[in-house]
Amino acid sequence: MINVFIAFWKSITFVDIIEFLGTFAFAVSGIRMASAKSLDWFGAVVVGFVTATGGGTLRDLLLGLTPFWMLSSVYIWCTIFALFFVILFRKILVRLNNTFLWFDSIGLGLFVVVGTEKALHLDYPFWVVVFMATITGVVGGIIRDTLINEIPAIFKQELYALACIFGVIIYYFLLQLNVGIVLVQIVTAVSVFVIRLIATHYKLGLPTLKNED
Repeated sequence: MINVFIAFWKSITFVDIIEFLGTFAFAVSGIRMASAKSLDWFGAVVVGFVTATGGGTLRDLLLGLTPFWMLSSVYIWCTIFALFFVILFRKILVRLNNTFLWFDSIGLGLFVVVGTEKALHLDYPFWVVVFMATITGVVGGIIRDTLINEIPAIFKQELYALACIFGVIIYYFLLQLNVGIVLVQIVTAVSVFVIRLIATHYKLGLPTLKNED
């Protein structure tokens, strides 16, 4: 039993850890929004799960891969864990006004790294990598917002998708400097997180399309 656990632990890569943390962060953001809409536990798990896996599912389908969550039950258990995390710390999460923003931004940064890694591993060109990283980061949120009858955040929040694009550029730039891959992954995830927070705080974004009278 111990040998099996050791072998399993050795098989885990840093990208696996990033993907798990990203799943948890996005699941928490989805469940937190579901609770604001007074959904029951099942509805909250569904919203949390699609938030965490929606982008990666579309990415894998486009890349001709089996959706990642179908290869391991860890992602549904991660979502269930996120549900109980929100239940146990509900009062704290409610008092923190920026809870959703923080968890959503953490998930965004981590999933940009995962999307970038998967597309690069299959030797796709830069522009495809940008699309795959952005899809990984934003599609789950689009599905979440649609399910709870909200305008998707990507269409109204500051530099949501652009933060993903900047993240891929940073990743490529650091690779060209021969920076260690783990450090590249960490810096990229943190950069996307920080860009999103700064853009939200200072209301930085693209011009809105206005209807002419």
